[in-house]
Amino acid sequence: MRTRKNSNTFAVAKKHKRFIRQRNVMHPDIIKKYNRPAPRYTSYPPANYFGAFDGKDYLEAVEASDHAPQNHISFYLHIPFCRHLCHYCGCNSYPAGKPETVKAYVEALHREIDLVTRHIDCHRKIAQIHYGGGSPTSIPIPMIRELNEHLLSIAPTIEKPEIAIECHPGYLTVDDWQQLTTCGFTRYSIGIQDLREEVLKAVNRRPSLLPVVDILKILRTSGATVNLDFIYGLPLQTLDTFRQTIEQASLLRPDRLVTFSYAHMPKLFPRQQILDRVGLPATEEKNHMYDTASEILTANGYERIGLDHFVLPEDELAVALRTGQLHRNFQGYCTRRTTAQVYAFGVTGISQLDDAYAQNGRDIKEYIENIRKGELYTQRGYRLSTQQKLVREVIETLMCNYAIDWNNVAQRTGTPVTQLREACHYDEALLKEMADDGLLTLDGDNIVVNSEGRPFVRCVAAALDPLMQHTDKSFSNPI
Repeated sequence: MRTRKNSNTFAVAKKHKRFIRQRNVMHPDIIKKYNRPAPRYTSYPPANYFGAFDGKDYLEAVEASDHAPQNHISFYLHIPFCRHLCHYCGCNSYPAGKPETVKAYVEALHREIDLVTRHIDCHRKIAQIHYGGGSPTSIPIPMIRELNEHLLSIAPTIEKPEIAIECHPGYLTVDDWQQLTTCGFTRYSIGIQDLREEVLKAVNRRPSLLPVVDILKILRTSGATVNLDFIYGLPLQTLDTFRQTIEQASLLRPDRLVTFSYAHMPKLFPRQQILDRVGLPATEEKNHMYDTASEILTANGYERIGLDHFVLPEDELAVALRTGQLHRNFQGYCTRRTTAQVYAFGVTGISQLDDAYAQNGRDIKEYIENIRKGELYTQRGYRLSTQQKLVREVIETLMCNYAIDWNNVAQRTGTPVTQLREACHYDEALLKEMADDGLLTLDGDNIVVNSEGRPFVRCVAAALDPLMQHTDKSFSNPI
């Protein structure tokens, strides 16, 4: 891992010192130089820095969160069950349990909600509710409706809250989709991943039970926003086949289309080793897949948001990006309007609060038993120092908006620019090297990541991260 004292980690031949593109394709030496492990920065510090943290620690952070500068409420529910485990998955997922296990788990979610929310000022407003997994739609939909009703009874909502759920289309019937539209969701993320059945078969994922166009028709009757999610870098994908997939998807005109880069980390997720036997696309071809998808989608009127989202121009995320109000948390991209303190429920759920992070343990049986006894299942977490909260604000700003206006961040945090830069251990030489390579532009004191450099915004963020000076943590590559 790079240290500030040795910037040669990213060294390349001088003839490729500048960012070179041929036929709109990034030069292989530049890809090699910057395609090094770096955090995804869905949180700062990243989750692999978490340490011992218990229920008492968590409740202290929950009570303190009432007084956070941005103190809207966001609820996250982790549904860990999957009817079929995909080989590529890096999520905290488990094979679908018996009906009695699922019932006991959902009952525990209701109890945990009550255990935590009694410590929250319920005059605050709910801005977000998000269901992730696993496959949230693997459980009976009436259970999902009851959970939503419980959460929405706790506090009032902001105008137009985001209530979102991740959906696996491989098992949902017409009736299932229609039932979901009665649960109050304002956004659905549908995990398509690829439109070719041979790719899905190679990664052990079931294809959509219904034609995607029919699913969209049903969901649009509710007025909700619909994401279609895809993964690039999977076995049997090629540049041409992924181009065809994105072309077909763009014709369906979803509100948002997401292209996730497959993160191959078989040491952390052993089931990914199966994919090594099938074979994965080379790094350069994988990068071409993203470039091609971006070109197709922007040509069809979508705007690029962050690392992987493409949205229509009128989408709230697009407006937020144009005005510098884009934000991000463990649930994904959001706006400053919906930014909130995140309270997570269920196994491995991570609460994301102003002063701390707290994560539940991963054993389903232990979780149910603890909650039945009236005890929280918090096992890991992290308390942020004042300096780290400043670094978090800088890195989140960069990751979301591809730019840092130091004066703007200083005004928002009430901190002088010099102190902000000291907190980040600002390395002008390293940033100038990235500028020489075309990843970014140094506009006076400010940083603007260029369009060509956006796939490597994680590397730019790492250059402002004191924790990356000396680290033994494992991260995925940007591409």
